[in-house]
Amino acid sequence: MTIAQTTPMRPADSNTKPTFVVPPGSCDTHFHVFEAGYPHVDDPQYTFPDATLEQYLAVTRFLGIERMVLVQPTFYGNDNSLTLDVLEKLGDRCRAVVRIEDDMTGAELDRFHELGVRAIRLDLFARAGWPVPALIDYIEQMAARARPRGWHLQFYTPGAVLERLLNFLPRLHVPYVVDHMGYGLDTVELLALLAQGNCWIKLSGAYRLAKNLPLSTVEPLAQALADARPDRLLWGSDWPHLPNGQRDTGELLNLLPRWTPADLRRILVDSPEELFFS
Repeated sequence: MTIAQTTPMRPADSNTKPTFVVPPGSCDTHFHVFEAGYPHVDDPQYTFPDATLEQYLAVTRFLGIERMVLVQPTFYGNDNSLTLDVLEKLGDRCRAVVRIEDDMTGAELDRFHELGVRAIRLDLFARAGWPVPALIDYIEQMAARARPRGWHLQFYTPGAVLERLLNFLPRLHVPYVVDHMGYGLDTVELLALLAQGNCWIKLSGAYRLAKNLPLSTVEPLAQALADARPDRLLWGSDWPHLPNGQRDTGELLNLLPRWTPADLRRILVDSPEELFFS
């Protein structure tokens, strides 16, 4: 397997400034940090990034982001030590999404909740080869761990796997968030998911969808989502934009008023409040 070489992070003040007034209480619902000294998986997909908590906080201060949600990266697998340490440092302005072992005790999950964990991340890229019944069984097991604590599930998954789950997901009895605008799922199918059940979608990873094309190529999809259910959308920076630490986080934030100018407060403040902070 080829390991992606991460590039250094750009200085916070070299990002583009917001072109709009960022509402007080705005939340970035998807970021990662990396600190030396924490155990990582044996076969990471990328080299250790230069992306510390202090660097991230400098970006949030520059952009006017006051709250944030730390998402456990694949680099650290199911060892959430760094995530929990960040929660203790940042207190009530931060929440987290973790990855868990199947046999983790209820007492451990309750401790996670007290620290600010509000969701379980499901890596379906790693399970893409599983048959649908096995995927459904895994999702239902994780939903059973999330439900008693008022948590939701976060799907990190290729669109092709989501497509195989289209008949099941509307019946999922916990809220679930789909990362990166469906990561390639057909727009009509993604809109159908959004219209049913407990689906939320994260307006994040535009560059992952655009690949080598301009970010504007993602605009029709984002606008279609915003036209359909602005009350079920979240924004996430996906900082540090692995493997490209030079990507402009301000440019990504400034996509929002182009996609959905009337719903900025709802997406940046109200929806994160409902899903992570209430």
